[in-house]
Amino acid sequence: MALVIAAATPFHGHVQPVLTVAADLVRRGHEVVVLTGSRFAEDVRAAGALHVSLPPAADFDDRRLEQHFPGRAALPTGPVQLDYDMKYVFGDPTAAQYQALRTLLARRFPASVVISDPLFLGTTALALSAPPGRRPVTVGLGITMPTLLSEDAPPIGLGMPPLLGEGAKKRHREMNDQVKEAFAGAQRHIEENFRGSGTELPGFILDCLATVPDHYLQLTVPGFEYPRGDLPPSFRFVGPLPAAPRAPRPLPEWWAEVECARQPVVAVTQGSFDNRDLGRLVRPAIEALADQDVLVVAATGRADGPAEIEAGGPMPANVRVGGYVPFDALLPYASVLVTNGGYGGVHQALRHGVPLVVGGDGEDKPEVAARVQWSGAGLDLRTGQPSPEAVRDAVLAVLGEPGYHARAAGLRAEIERHDALDAIAEVVATAAS
Repeated sequence: MALVIAAATPFHGHVQPVLTVAADLVRRGHEVVVLTGSRFAEDVRAAGALHVSLPPAADFDDRRLEQHFPGRAALPTGPVQLDYDMKYVFGDPTAAQYQALRTLLARRFPASVVISDPLFLGTTALALSAPPGRRPVTVGLGITMPTLLSEDAPPIGLGMPPLLGEGAKKRHREMNDQVKEAFAGAQRHIEENFRGSGTELPGFILDCLATVPDHYLQLTVPGFEYPRGDLPPSFRFVGPLPAAPRAPRPLPEWWAEVECARQPVVAVTQGSFDNRDLGRLVRPAIEALADQDVLVVAATGRADGPAEIEAGGPMPANVRVGGYVPFDALLPYASVLVTNGGYGGVHQALRHGVPLVVGGDGEDKPEVAARVQWSGAGLDLRTGQPSPEAVRDAVLAVLGEPGYHARAAGLRAEIERHDALDAIAEVVATAAS
């Protein structure tokens, strides 16, 4: 049995994959403490782990970011908001996170392994505080695409695939230099936060997220990520995590129509978190496909979602709207998924061999969408608020071109050859031996 600390920045999308790992390690007989936001205490206990809240300087409620970070909402999505987030949302909690880890390790829980999402910078500081052997083994979970710079691919934030041909590597290096220049203020800010924890950041922060941990386990397969010849030895593709287990929910009353559908089933979602404004993607998709020979299943991810959609007018005859629709049950029937591009949700579709149409912006979604199109598994709408016409054309293109289904099936086969939970458990067992 090993003692493991699993640490997560208090965002739903960061906590859930860490909890999936924690629950699996508990099932294997390990003792796990989850260090994260106070609002996730019940979720942690449901996973069978012990919850420890982050100190106030590092704790916030991601559902009310405007209260914790005034002014953030007024910033445009993209580089300006990313710069703000790196400084204040992720950078400023570093010292408090690090001190919480040190206190937990020294007084209550002498873990041999610390696992965390990459932007929990307190773990990065812990890895820099002492050489291996004098501190726990650190493991970074690649819950989104790799951030480290490469001469083989563009830097994140541009939402573009690798350039090809002569001069591509040179152009990638030039773009990397431009990103470093744009991030210079955030870099200085984060370096000051690391000094506040008594450590020194050894390089560019977007590189360090992947290169500083003893192990960096990327939660995808090589076929979904741009090829790079300069990855560090600590970097490994382990495949996506399985969907987190959820309490059983009754299937919608119209579910038999999905099981018996003769026409293609088009699933539509804005995810379980970024779904406050269903007019961004769900409603345009409903309008787009109203007169097509498909069955549209719109999963709003909200108990009040169906009522909000139906308040906008009569539902087309080929549309079924649900609140919480179990995607593990829906995806085996789906011919295409229209989604805003969450990393975990996209991989859930690929695990079932379902091609995608992606319309997302903000956070990592443009990068995820670009990889969907680059990999051949679907189309990138290149906006988080597509027109109904754009959605319709993309869905019909994916349904009509067998290559998208073939490539999604190929990625499914590649995913089936990986087991992320086994790979993580192997690292934990080795560290504890």
